[in-house]
Amino acid sequence: MTQKELHNERLIKEANEARMRMHTRRHFLKESAMGLGSLALGALLQSCGSGAPALPEAANLFDPAHPLTPKFPMFPAKARSVIYLHMAGAPSQLELFDYKPELMKLDGIECPPSLLEGKRFAFIRGVPKMLGPQAKFKRHGQSGAWISDRLPHLSTVADEISFLKACTTDQFNHAPAQLLIHTGSPRLGRPSIGSWATYGLGSENQNLPGFVALTSGGSFPDAGKSVWGSGFLPSVYQGVQCRSQGDPVLFINDPKGMSRDMRKASIDAINEVNQEEYKEYNDPETLSRIAQYEMAYKMQISVPEVMNINNEPQYIHEMYGTQPGRESFANNVLLARKLVENGVRFVQLFDWGWDTHGTSADGSLNIGFINKCRSIDKSITALILDLKQRGLLEETLIVWGGEFGRTPMQENREGKEMMFKGRDHHVDAFTCWMAGGGVKGGVSYGETDEIGYSSISGKVTAFDMQATILNQLGFDHEKFTYQFQGRPFRLTDVEGEVIRDILA
Repeated sequence: MTQKELHNERLIKEANEARMRMHTRRHFLKESAMGLGSLALGALLQSCGSGAPALPEAANLFDPAHPLTPKFPMFPAKARSVIYLHMAGAPSQLELFDYKPELMKLDGIECPPSLLEGKRFAFIRGVPKMLGPQAKFKRHGQSGAWISDRLPHLSTVADEISFLKACTTDQFNHAPAQLLIHTGSPRLGRPSIGSWATYGLGSENQNLPGFVALTSGGSFPDAGKSVWGSGFLPSVYQGVQCRSQGDPVLFINDPKGMSRDMRKASIDAINEVNQEEYKEYNDPETLSRIAQYEMAYKMQISVPEVMNINNEPQYIHEMYGTQPGRESFANNVLLARKLVENGVRFVQLFDWGWDTHGTSADGSLNIGFINKCRSIDKSITALILDLKQRGLLEETLIVWGGEFGRTPMQENREGKEMMFKGRDHHVDAFTCWMAGGGVKGGVSYGETDEIGYSSISGKVTAFDMQATILNQLGFDHEKFTYQFQGRPFRLTDVEGEVIRDILA
């Protein structure tokens, strides 16, 4: 062998060795002296516990679609999918659903000390004045549900809705309260309810995500993307944020100069390496990466078609009040219907702008709040009616609400009244509602006191709502767990009761 051939052979050998060293980022841990890296890796994998998928022998361990393959629930489900409508900022229940004529009689007088002693408020200081309802109420439907004139369209479907009139929380700041109601904890790091649902059920459409998040109102919720995050669950179960304006998903189109065949070849090559890595380490995150690459490729075809509302008939646009090409809550509601119709398991809508302190016209009960109500009223009503006419309402659970309520007192800051009418954050009483998905219509569950300050019967916590949603999807919230850091975690932690009085 010549000197040149020996030199080339050595170069090839060095290149192969370098390639092997770079094959996995965990190489260092595996080769660490005294085996400490291996011990650490073993402990890390053990902490995943039962979180790693246990597949039957006949299954393809490396099927990229596996994490989202449809799964059976614990028991027969009433709901196949969920549409959760969250009004970020917390709408005032006293101007929408909780009619309190006694509060009107107290309008303008100083708040009694008994309502302030021992209480903490986000902004109220000193002695505020009581504030009567800033809307007119009437009974609607055969159920006689109280709904204000701020939601004239929704009042026409009152008998489809189950109102939860005595919701409570223990968080009076937006971000922790939003985290609590969506993840079961006021702190970061826990999976959102949509992630739990997708982890338990998978997705019925392997070309679409199992969990989609849509935002409107010009801003994200205060808690950010964590409210649709996967926490300690494999990241394949996090919500995929889509948009109603521009490309439905960022970077969904192929880069300039790259064909779909080239994109597919690239994904196949990457996933071959990921499959080898999964064989060696059995890390569920590797399966997540495989599934995400494959899903991204499939979404290039499916998402633009499903997310296109332009092809909906004109009567649907008039029904929802949609404006194709613009970012709007109405557009997102119509998209939510299209998504569940196409097998998406959980659709989460966040509409920002409901924080009515009275510090500005947009944040006031008599200007901004009215506009916000007008922006959701028609589309939510259309969603209920549209799902019903398509035979989908019985299997689609709709949830509506904010993160807490508003005080019966007018907000003041530093003892001074606001320029506009507004209310502070309130944890002791607010209203949420559910419809469809095996929930009774025409029900008002729970009651607050005569001025809407405290919940006096039928109290509902975030954990109770979560337990009820999981129940309708076919899961016992106390047994539906994921092993993490040495113990089984569940969405409702150690609390929560299914609200059985509202179930059909």
